[in-house]
Amino acid sequence: MAIETPAPGPSTDGSRPSPLPYDALLLYSFGGPNKPEDVVPFLRNVTAGKGIPDARLEEVGEHYYGFGGKSPINGQNLALKAALEAELAARGIDLPVVWGNRNWEPYTRDAVAELADLGAQRAVALVTSAYSSYSGCRQYREDLALTLEARGELGEHGSTGIQFDKVRSYFNHPGFAQANVDAVVEAYRELADGTGAHLVFVTHSIPLTMEAASAVSGATYSAQHLDLAGVVAERVAAELGHPVEWTLAYCSRSGPPSQPWLEPDVNDHLGELARAGTRAVVLSPIGFVSDHMEVVYDLDTEALATARDLGLTAVRAGTVGTRAPFVAGLVDLVLERAALARGEDVAEESVGSMGAFDSVCRPGCCRRRDGEDSGVPALCSTGLYT
Repeated sequence: MAIETPAPGPSTDGSRPSPLPYDALLLYSFGGPNKPEDVVPFLRNVTAGKGIPDARLEEVGEHYYGFGGKSPINGQNLALKAALEAELAARGIDLPVVWGNRNWEPYTRDAVAELADLGAQRAVALVTSAYSSYSGCRQYREDLALTLEARGELGEHGSTGIQFDKVRSYFNHPGFAQANVDAVVEAYRELADGTGAHLVFVTHSIPLTMEAASAVSGATYSAQHLDLAGVVAERVAAELGHPVEWTLAYCSRSGPPSQPWLEPDVNDHLGELARAGTRAVVLSPIGFVSDHMEVVYDLDTEALATARDLGLTAVRAGTVGTRAPFVAGLVDLVLERAALARGEDVAEESVGSMGAFDSVCRPGCCRRRDGEDSGVPALCSTGLYT
């Protein structure tokens, strides 16, 4: 069934915001296995080009096998898709939402084919990563470009089929910030006495060369987290009525030990806190949109076990998931991007010190390695190969 494109602008009563020029929304995510037989093929996709043998992938896959071979991310993406559809409908916005993944079914190619079947001509992509980095932004833009190339729809200057834009990196959007504040406050209130509990924000580690490359976006990956963490901690302290000490730690590092990644590891950091006299911690997975494997294994399994071994009382805060401020904020971002595409002046909302990031990525933005041009095309930038 083809999409019927409505007339430009709001409804006649002036109450309905317009998503035009977009006629579809691509919810674009990482993907994960659904059953044990999917685990190694999924991990082959994730590590493609790195020459990692299946025997090693089987070892890594133990994290998934411990949960029945099924990642929680797919169910969470379906829940987010439904929440977005409900929020759009509540605002009277007719915009179909199509879900696709880089690394598992439904793949990017499946999502693009579905968009084509719908008759979409210009879609806006919403990546389920809030921060700007290679893994959180450019790799999705590359995957989308390569998918179009495989369809014979990538020309010298971009797509010759469906046109794609993307929502800006939204780590410092008010909706994402408030949803994290709410989750952390809830976690503190689970403690009998949270006044002395240390707040540990946790995100996925990345190689230092990728961290350096992310600076082109406007600030490095770690600086983005630190800026938001400061805002969240301040608001949490205000709601709780007492000071909150906080730090940022990392999880899920991979690769050879010789390759430097962002530190400290959350488990090492918990040891440092315990030795310094801390007796209780709240772990906030601020780097993750939902409770997928890095959260349920690296935090709920490993980090909470480390805390128990150290004698620390530990509570893990929720992710933003489908919390109302987050979902409403995502729809606000879609409408903001639509207004920018129409050439309108837009007040781009943000919290912290950095301001709104660019919706059209800067030249050289978020490469895999600092100073290295991979030559791989990427959409939603100033140029196909910049």
